Amino acid sequence: MNKTLGYTPAEYKKFKKHAWLMLLSFSLTYLFFYNGRQNINLVMTQMADDFGTTTAALGVVSSALFWCYAFGQLINGRLGAYFGYKRFMMVGVVASAVVNVIISFQHSIPVIAVLWGLNGFFQSMVWANGLGVLNKWWHKSQRGFASGLATAFSGAAQVVTYLTILLCLELNPEWGWCSAFRYPMIPMVLMLIAFYFFFKNSPEEVGLAPFADGETNPSDDISNKGYFYPYKVLFSEPKVWVFCLISAIAGVGRYGLLTWVPTYFIEELGLSIKDGIFSSILLPTGQACAMFVFPFITDKLLKGRREPMLIIASVVTFCGMVCFPYIRSQQTASLMLFVLGVFAMVTGVIWAIAGDIGGRALSSTVVGIFDWAVYMGAAVQALVFGFVKDTFGWSAIFVTIGALYVIMLVLTLIARRMKTRRV
Repeated sequence: MNKTLGYTPAEYKKFKKHAWLMLLSFSLTYLFFYNGRQNINLVMTQMADDFGTTTAALGVVSSALFWCYAFGQLINGRLGAYFGYKRFMMVGVVASAVVNVIISFQHSIPVIAVLWGLNGFFQSMVWANGLGVLNKWWHKSQRGFASGLATAFSGAAQVVTYLTILLCLELNPEWGWCSAFRYPMIPMVLMLIAFYFFFKNSPEEVGLAPFADGETNPSDDISNKGYFYPYKVLFSEPKVWVFCLISAIAGVGRYGLLTWVPTYFIEELGLSIKDGIFSSILLPTGQACAMFVFPFITDKLLKGRREPMLIIASVVTFCGMVCFPYIRSQQTASLMLFVLGVFAMVTGVIWAIAGDIGGRALSSTVVGIFDWAVYMGAAVQALVFGFVKDTFGWSAIFVTIGALYVIMLVLTLIARRMKTRRV
């Protein structure tokens, strides 16, 4: 591979500068984007008390975002490529913030459920398109690093959300759960200023040709093949279907823990809402570490082989999930959450695989497909786990997630032997 990707030294310097600006502006925007998505999980107990209902019922409300986000991802990765990535993403951020503020003034659970589902669709307009642009700026040999860094910021975003909600509850206790849907939207929208100036859709926008990677890919020009052509080609690949199943399990693991662990600390270990949230922070912290480290390892140590990392993660997560319900100490449980956050969080590796499969032309569509599967899993857990908890107890949730990671292990062993045709 040409180290300067076909550019002159001066062009390559310019290219790398804008590649970093693109990556950092996207990542920093996403750092605050979860303020409009994870906030409901942290005030679920307060909302249940205010509305005179149960956390299981509010889990159904929470699932509305996941369902709409999932199907939004399925189409928005392609729509962003069709209408323009940057404009499309900015509309998603602003619209999500507006819907969150509207929710804070509502007093009806059905209305909140509908608005929360609409918020899910707007939230789905950003991630796949950002990674699609990323693959236009970062070569395959660095794709794990770049996608891992962006995904690490999304993991850190969960920590930012936890801390932001804690601050809001402290500043405006009289607002109750409503504060989680107001103040956190301010930094989310303000980050769009840097995004507007520094995010570029492709090298062509700064006067450069697309980088040369030494590979031929006929999909680089698909505009004349119809809107649905990428879906037709990608869904004909058995490996895509296998990774959809793996992605769905990853969604159950990631959001099953994020959704229910704060409530677990409050209900099962008897912590206050603030202490429960604070103890839960190690979970998204571990997830953020995994999102960056795992893809980077697959680039540098495994030379682009992604499946071994999924195998290790599956085994460790299974063991951790089986042990977690028997831990009664807050400190030990918090530490175990960090370990589970690290190893259960495999989506960073999945996004690198999406780039490998789709290349520069179809990567946003592949990411959209895989993220659709992730949020289908997230939607199912949000809909079901509340009732599982009420019927069988907290242990059933963790054991179920552990069993699913055994299935992920089997699917990964199958996937590592499969090849994909050049699209």
